Amino acid sequence: MTTSVVSAKPETTVSEVARLLLERNISAVPVIESNGRLAGMVSEGDFLRRAEGGSHRHGSWWLRLFSGSGENAADYVKSHGRSAADVMTRDVVTITEDTPAGEAAHLLETKRIKRVPVLRDGKVVGIVSRADLLRGLAARRDAPAPIASVEDDVIRQRILEEIRASDWAPAYGVNVTVAEGNVQIWGIVDSPEQGEALRVAAENVPGVKGVQLNVSAIPAFGWE
Repeated sequence: MTTSVVSAKPETTVSEVARLLLERNISAVPVIESNGRLAGMVSEGDFLRRAEGGSHRHGSWWLRLFSGSGENAADYVKSHGRSAADVMTRDVVTITEDTPAGEAAHLLETKRIKRVPVLRDGKVVGIVSRADLLRGLAARRDAPAPIASVEDDVIRQRILEEIRASDWAPAYGVNVTVAEGNVQIWGIVDSPEQGEALRVAAENVPGVKGVQLNVSAIPAFGWE
């Protein structure tokens, strides 16, 4: 995560927040109260909704029948408010310092956001962005460090455990053999993607030197 957090205060003006996003080349900023607690987030999306302004905010008369006055008033505040507190999103997705990187990436993807604040006891201590996750991936080595004397039967057992724990494992089962760290996988798969998943599962087990796939797809039978 990035610990030097660019942030705004609830009373920061909308124009100042917009300038901050442009100058720092970031997509969103947390709005932090004087006690350090997170009040909300202002993102590019909030400004896009604001830019729409009065273009089609009123909508048709029949659609307004299904929108309460509170919802319409909230929209008006977002599109005409002058402070960060007026335009910010209050229901903010957050994580903690011990949130796994994979879970953080899943949140960014499923929630369609680019940055997520990191909280400790309700206070902002950092922020994780898509760029942070990319830097973390780039810093990893492509291959794990060599591990001395990993027994072949241990390697085989770990591969089988990984396959059994997956939700994509072939229904017909597979056979795995290991000789001096070289893995051969035999079996029938439903798709080429299953074969590739078997290869990746084996390659990620410590001690594996190479993987050879000996799998074939189950033939499709038609009925007259």
